[in-house]
Amino acid sequence: MSGNARHVDLTPAYVLHHQPWRDTSRIFEVLTRDYGRLSLFARGVRGPKSKLSGVLQPFVPLLLSWRGRGEAPQLINAELRLDDDTGGAGNGPLPPSCILSGFYLSELVMTLTVRHDPQPDIFSHYERALRALKAGAALQRELRLFEKRLLETLGYGIDLAAMIDGGSVEGGLRYHYRPADGLALAVADSPGAVGVGGTAISGSTLRSLAEERLDQPGEVEQARLLLRMALAQCLEGRKLKTRSVARSLLSAAAGGVMSVAR
Repeated sequence: MSGNARHVDLTPAYVLHHQPWRDTSRIFEVLTRDYGRLSLFARGVRGPKSKLSGVLQPFVPLLLSWRGRGEAPQLINAELRLDDDTGGAGNGPLPPSCILSGFYLSELVMTLTVRHDPQPDIFSHYERALRALKAGAALQRELRLFEKRLLETLGYGIDLAAMIDGGSVEGGLRYHYRPADGLALAVADSPGAVGVGGTAISGSTLRSLAEERLDQPGEVEQARLLLRMALAQCLEGRKLKTRSVARSLLSAAAGGVMSVAR
């Protein structure tokens, strides 16, 4: 439907990425609630008289209108979306310490989705994560929850309640994660088992992640390593630029204010 749309009017969307096009125009990669991810050509938005340049910013809830056929129709209007259930609070900027993490969320969406495939749940997960970060939620916890929700929506979710053999995960035991199979009870020298950070992950962490709590010491870090293995299977060798940037920043200034999935 989206690829053939002649005119779409004021649909909820976010800017994921943009790049210059010709002298005064840009190509925007956007995530929309009803049409999925798509590219839009925006003419004249880089000019000094453009009314849209200040509106078309990342991480801001927008209403976009476009027209045209094909893979990249022309953007004709953009407005701030003020009628969300936060009373407009979601329009505020991300805290400086969350900017790189916001781009990480956007890069995951761009890398793991296809254009013109409506994914309203992914739109909801992305918006929920941004709102939480703007409200001051714990950064690393929100990143992990977004990764979990994204994997589940894409059909690559980890079964956090059961092992490969059908047994139930127990809070007091420890487990290995095998990306191609699932969870297995941690046994010394278990062939093919991949431990989290060289060790097994606790059943209590698995339960906490399943229930989206991650409120105990160490759970967020174990979840990060577990989800990174699951994401690696989806990425199929593709590298994320935001991870490289984060590693460079951490190397240049250990203990700096920016934090993102490593």
